[in-house]
Amino acid sequence: MMAKKPPKPAPRRIFQERSKITALPLYFEGFLLVKRSEYQEYKHYWTELRGTTLFFYTDKKSTTYVDKLDIIDLTCLTDQNSTEKNCVKFTLVLPKEDVQLKTENTESGEEWRGFILTVTELAVPLHVSLLPGQVIRLHEVLEKEKKRRIETERTPSSSPEKGKQPFEDYEDVLNPMPACFYSVSRKEATEMLEKNPSMGNMILRPGSDSRNYSITIRQEIDLPRIKHYKVMSIGKNYTIELEKPVTLPNLFSVIDYFVKETRGNLRPFIYSADETLETKGFPVTSLK
Repeated sequence: MMAKKPPKPAPRRIFQERSKITALPLYFEGFLLVKRSEYQEYKHYWTELRGTTLFFYTDKKSTTYVDKLDIIDLTCLTDQNSTEKNCVKFTLVLPKEDVQLKTENTESGEEWRGFILTVTELAVPLHVSLLPGQVIRLHEVLEKEKKRRIETERTPSSSPEKGKQPFEDYEDVLNPMPACFYSVSRKEATEMLEKNPSMGNMILRPGSDSRNYSITIRQEIDLPRIKHYKVMSIGKNYTIELEKPVTLPNLFSVIDYFVKETRGNLRPFIYSADETLETKGFPVTSLK
């Protein structure tokens, strides 16, 4: 067995990789504890506020998000009493769900409240305990978001279409392949998932021909199970061969579909800079 240590990604490279997922501007980022309606408990995420969307990553170094939340239709933000010291808890009340957020200290809690309210209400909130420099940042973000909204209204083709699924809104036009794509065989993908469970449990790989793709997943229900799904390239779209086929506009949407349908139980297989990749000697090529 041969262990291979992947190179440590530089912070700038991580930022660039994340920026390829969406054209939405980055306004604020930091750790958040998140509890959505389908979660049994809080999940610890590195979170980015881009435009009016929160992108959730498993850690600070991940280049692919595991979940996202559109907050443009935020009804209100309500504070919650917390018995935990230096902890801030609040709830985002949205039309379809209430999302509970928790921060590790009061300062980051005030910042998150400030930025979320600024981009959703298009006004800097008056009742936030922030330093002058932080308030200036809120005003800067406000101007950027106003400008972005105006530009979006002027170019209807760039705004989401009615009835369009959320995972269709984010297309990588610079890099055509998701970060969990690896040029490996079915056997090699299986080995990677079995030997490196902490890195994720879903790999996108080439199909049996040069045109199509396959997705290999590893799920632990009663016993670990490996499954493979064909992804057919049809015209400009991609169709997942399921009992009821699903057609999506790009490979990023394909990955999003599996993540959403399993409520985050399936995670893209991504190198972690602090872990060792084990492949039993198989050569691994990733297009990242």
